[in-house]
Amino acid sequence: MPPNALPPPHNMEQRLTELEIKASFTEDLLDQLDQVVVRQQQQIDALVREVTHLRQQAPEGGVGAPRNLRDELPPHY
Repeated sequence: MPPNALPPPHNMEQRLTELEIKASFTEDLLDQLDQVVVRQQQQIDALVREVTHLRQQAPEGGVGAPRNLRDELPPHY
């Protein structure tokens, strides 16, 4: 078949059908990924709220300063 010639109609129909199937699967995958992104954003928002809440509960000043975990070891160490 010469380079400028069109493929036979049945071959073109088959290729078009395959492309439509691929496009359909791609749309489904995109919808699934979109749902994942929405869920992850909801989780991020919840975590940000929780961290903000915990920061508000933490005492201010030296009392809330980071502790040395060695001070919390049981006496037998």
